[in-house]
Amino acid sequence: MQATLFSELGLSAEVQRAVQKLGFEQASPIQAAAIPVLLGGRDVVGQSHTGSGKTAAFAIPAIERLDLNAPGPQALILCPTRELAMQVTEEVHKLAAFKRGVRAVPIYGGASYTRQFAELRGGAQVVVGTPGRLLDHMRRGTLNLKNIRTVILDEADEMLNMGFRDDIETLLKDSPATRQTVLFSATVPRAIEELIARYTKDAARIRMESPTLTVPTVEQVCFEVDRRWKFEALTRLIDLHDITLGIVFANTQRDVVDLADHLVAAGYGAESIHGGMPQNARERVMQKFRRRQTELLVATDVAARGIDVDDIQAVINFDLPYDPEDYVHRIGRTGRAGRHGLALSLMSGREVFLVRDIERLTRQRLRRGQIPTIGEIEDAKQNQCLRDVRETLKAGDFRHYDHLLEVLLEEGFDSLDVASALIHHLFARAKAAQASNKAEKAGQDPDRERPQRPVEERPARPVRKPAPATPRAPVGPRVATPAAAGSRPAVPAVAPATAIASETPTPTAGAEQMTASDSATEIPASPAAETVSASVPEGASAPAVVPVPRPASSQPPRPAPAPRPARPMAPRPDNRFGVPPDRMGRPERPMRPDRPDRGDRPQRPERPMGAPMAPRPERPVREPRLPQTPRPPAAPAAPAGAPKPVLSPEELAGGRPEAVSEYTRLWLSVGEEHGADQKTLRDFILGTTGEPAESIRHVDVRPRHSFAEVPTLRASAVLGQLKRAPFGDQRLKVKVA
Repeated sequence: MQATLFSELGLSAEVQRAVQKLGFEQASPIQAAAIPVLLGGRDVVGQSHTGSGKTAAFAIPAIERLDLNAPGPQALILCPTRELAMQVTEEVHKLAAFKRGVRAVPIYGGASYTRQFAELRGGAQVVVGTPGRLLDHMRRGTLNLKNIRTVILDEADEMLNMGFRDDIETLLKDSPATRQTVLFSATVPRAIEELIARYTKDAARIRMESPTLTVPTVEQVCFEVDRRWKFEALTRLIDLHDITLGIVFANTQRDVVDLADHLVAAGYGAESIHGGMPQNARERVMQKFRRRQTELLVATDVAARGIDVDDIQAVINFDLPYDPEDYVHRIGRTGRAGRHGLALSLMSGREVFLVRDIERLTRQRLRRGQIPTIGEIEDAKQNQCLRDVRETLKAGDFRHYDHLLEVLLEEGFDSLDVASALIHHLFARAKAAQASNKAEKAGQDPDRERPQRPVEERPARPVRKPAPATPRAPVGPRVATPAAAGSRPAVPAVAPATAIASETPTPTAGAEQMTASDSATEIPASPAAETVSASVPEGASAPAVVPVPRPASSQPPRPAPAPRPARPMAPRPDNRFGVPPDRMGRPERPMRPDRPDRGDRPQRPERPMGAPMAPRPERPVREPRLPQTPRPPAAPAAPAGAPKPVLSPEELAGGRPEAVSEYTRLWLSVGEEHGADQKTLRDFILGTTGEPAESIRHVDVRPRHSFAEVPTLRASAVLGQLKRAPFGDQRLKVKVA
């Protein structure tokens, strides 16, 4: 096909200047075929693969057909996602940079209504947005379609797959019948054909004939791998191809988040993006990806429609799409503007049948590949190093170190050995830098895996010698305690409590007692000394002391301290209970004079066996109580389940104490992911219900839902006003928590 220049398409000087500034001279096939037809005002149905320049094909004619003196929007462009709407708006701004008075505004959910209201009131001629938010503005009366000249459906097949068909038909019905209708899509299914037949007039069909629906510069390879080893295969493919800017696709939002977390934990710079994220978070992720601050972008099909980055190295399908047409859109993210692209797909189990559907749709067989081994990855890195060195040698742009090489050669080293050693050091440093970079991205310490130094054996502590015990003067008379034959000296008997209490401890005595106790615990027990008995005076009882044998110690035994002198022990009388009458030295309690002795009490006569029991005396009859004055009847209680009275906002604001005595906790279906925060949600509730500011308390915003407390007497009214209320691009759901 002969190349067509933009200067041959009959464009205005301002648009041609903008195209030249963007660096384009020749129009793509879809641009060369569609722009002249669209400038003539005819309806067009364009079909071409992703990345072929469809945006400029419909944006340039839309800008050229604007009447800058007419009020209101004149061009309406529908997009399936927020990212694509922002991308198209930026493209319109670039193409109309030198055409004064042209204003374009993006309209999508999750963004501020205030800014969109101001842009629409300011007289924007080109409105680019998603169907849901556009329909919302139209119902609010802030978007007027009476002056619309052109309605463009970009990625029409994807909008129908996302369930926007009813919204699209409503917008087309409310736009003027004299409008120009334009549809651009990578595929044209039956649903698109129905829209074409119903809402277009004599549409010109422009289709780029190609043996396949995919970009020919994209290399497509699929790998069959077990589901359990998919992540390992993914990391090996990333390392093999040295992917520094790529997109990884998964089918569900949960899989996207989990896969991004696993990649970050493995040391790769990855971010997740999906349709359930707030708009500001999605914009932040896309900015990082465009600036190459993120290596891998893990996304779903919905979020990936607005990704327009020219130098994406590879697209990896971690999960194959259920719809073969989504595969065409996915791999269209790479290989743009004639660059080489790489599309890698992992299939497991039933996904083999999805590959057959993809091959049938694209009319191209996907090449089967094998998961690379560790050795193949190392070989690939060496080949990459060799290519880098070869390019450096060919360019000659390097510093010469001949004097260093001559020193090594003069020392007798071979030139090949010197080169091998240098390459070895190069690989070692590169591997260390890569490991450090991965550990830093994963939030780990690079030195965490280094082996610890062996701990040196500590020297044995010297044995502490006990202080010599100082004998203490006896307090009272001592009791002789002769030792048993063949045993150690007898242990002194325990003194009674009275003797212990009579002693006044001194600091010296306390220290002596502590030292002796500590020394005694270090002495190993002798096997021969199992039982030691103490002789006590006649009539007294003393417990025998049995030493507990201790395990043998490797340290030398400490010398035994001098035995302590025995304390006097009061004699105990022998009774059948073994307890002295004075209760361990305490004086006897005197008997109360008003209490008779137990022995003087009258005893109950014994009743012989079988004799009848004596009759009990009759109880005296109590006098009847006088009747009390009856209490006034209480107010009848409200029946169970009866509704509480509902107060008006004026009564609630008047400060009635019963109005705010109880609160009811409400659950709301919006959270941080929907763009809600504590102030925004509080203002939304107050603005929707008209309640006073002091009636709402404890607004708790969670990631996917929120809680708010309202007065119980106003809970039913607040529930009725908040249900199905529009919050952003969705309807609010409210219930009692």
